[in-house]
Amino acid sequence: MTQEQDQATDSGRNERHEQRMIRKKGIVDEKIAAAQTEKGLLLIHTGNGKGKSSSAFGVLARAIGHGMNCAVIQFVKSRSDSGEEAFFRKFPEQLTWQVMGEGFTWETQDRERDKRAAVAAWDEVCKKLVDPSINLVILDEFTYAFKFGWLDLEPVIAALQSRPPMQHVIITGRAAPPALIEIADTVTEMGMVKHAFQQGIKAMPGIEH
Repeated sequence: MTQEQDQATDSGRNERHEQRMIRKKGIVDEKIAAAQTEKGLLLIHTGNGKGKSSSAFGVLARAIGHGMNCAVIQFVKSRSDSGEEAFFRKFPEQLTWQVMGEGFTWETQDRERDKRAAVAAWDEVCKKLVDPSINLVILDEFTYAFKFGWLDLEPVIAALQSRPPMQHVIITGRAAPPALIEIADTVTEMGMVKHAFQQGIKAMPGIEH
């Protein structure tokens, strides 16, 4: 192919790309113009893949950057030495962070103890869900409360639906109940393709905790 033919081919590709982007921009602009509702969002990060909590904490960083008041309640996790908590503790005027779990269920081996911890954590959540000054509430590992029968779903849904109209909530954890997914605004299911732990690699600081 000659240089002139190469240039003609590139010119044709560039023109087709430009036309596609013009059409795409029109579609995107139309959708943006149609999306005028403002409300507090309920987001769910679920699935078997890694990154559900990490994604929620990414949103937390964004919210704090916007000057928003936030709260994190962790349901299963009991450790207070995570990198996320260490970092976000630097923003005490904008954030409350409560670690209220008893640890993984295979460690505690005590369903009643786990249930009491979940009920106590939910009581704290309820205080946040009636406070309009809190802009974002993260319920970390919350779905396990339903998987193991620690909490009833119906009153939880009622509380979420009656929260302040501009308050955002993010729920993380595997196997989110269908009824919870039904009332959510955005649901992301994270799948696992491969995990270092399966290869005998221990949880690494800064990546896993």
